[in-house]
Amino acid sequence: MSTSDYLNIKSWAEEDRPREKLLLKGRAALSEAELIGILIGSGTKSLSAVDLSKHILSENGNDLNQLAKLSVKDLMKFKGIGEAKAISIVSALELGRRRKESEVVKKPQITCSEDVYKIIAPELLDNRHEEFWILLLNRRNMVIKKQLISSGGVSGTVADPKIIFKSALEELACGIILIHNHPSGNLQPSQQDISLTKKLKEGGRLLEIPVLDHIIFTDNGYFSFSDENIL
Repeated sequence: MSTSDYLNIKSWAEEDRPREKLLLKGRAALSEAELIGILIGSGTKSLSAVDLSKHILSENGNDLNQLAKLSVKDLMKFKGIGEAKAISIVSALELGRRRKESEVVKKPQITCSEDVYKIIAPELLDNRHEEFWILLLNRRNMVIKKQLISSGGVSGTVADPKIIFKSALEELACGIILIHNHPSGNLQPSQQDISLTKKLKEGGRLLEIPVLDHIIFTDNGYFSFSDENIL
């Protein structure tokens, strides 16, 4: 868009200005009516999209929470709001509600091996085959992500270090906790478990993504390499 186009914004149709304002000044510069105006795109013969949005907001006490309670049919009662526009408004407000809801859920923080056991239990409890999982942590030991690395048979599974550290690098993790289950209920680590842990610990040291623990999960308890000082 040329400089002359920017200078001529005032000559544009009213309903087109909020889009340009967003591009020039950012989303925070727009009023609620202007944001809704962008959603509905156009108004009526007598009202611009922004004026129509102001009217809808006014009829709902200028309260977005009240507006969010309206159904598609409720919104269609306003002249100039058809089904498509009503759906756009309802969808946008629902996204806002879900975002607010998701912000309430705090990332769990790992303070001890028991925290790990509780966090991974929903994934591994009553599992009849071996699986290898990792928890990726930030600097405050809060869980960024829990991720399944591999799933195997009754007696074992393969944990590829390349996949583990690729995941850690992609998530910018500051630490990793390894977890795998023993469907047999045996809490003792095998020699293979010990060798793999040492290998991954060394890889984490080189990449500055420390392996903080390795948990062997069973339905009746767990074994922590860190707690047993063999990490």
